[in-house]
Amino acid sequence: MPARRRTATLTPERYAARFDAETAALRRHYCTVFKFWRTCAYKRCRKARACSGNAQVCLKRRVQEIAREVQWHARQQILAATPAAAGAPERTARECLPAALAAL
Repeated sequence: MPARRRTATLTPERYAARFDAETAALRRHYCTVFKFWRTCAYKRCRKARACSGNAQVCLKRRVQEIAREVQWHARQQILAATPAAAGAPERTARECLPAALAAL
């Protein structure tokens, strides 16, 4: 009989912490992908050509400018790049559309 692989169960607090961390990273990624840095008020974002400020505020303010089709395509690219070994909190966060992440 093959040995069973032990899986550690996540506490609700640990799950929430990992979900929040992944959500924050995704917000920043989507702001960069949609090139919100081009018209950002923060010089450091324009200089880095990436989101370097408060991604939640930026995404919430600007996500309505992006067509739902484009948002869906960006999400599909994220899902395709998700490793098979990704945990449940990360997978759950990555399934959200950018507009949903802005509301969280």
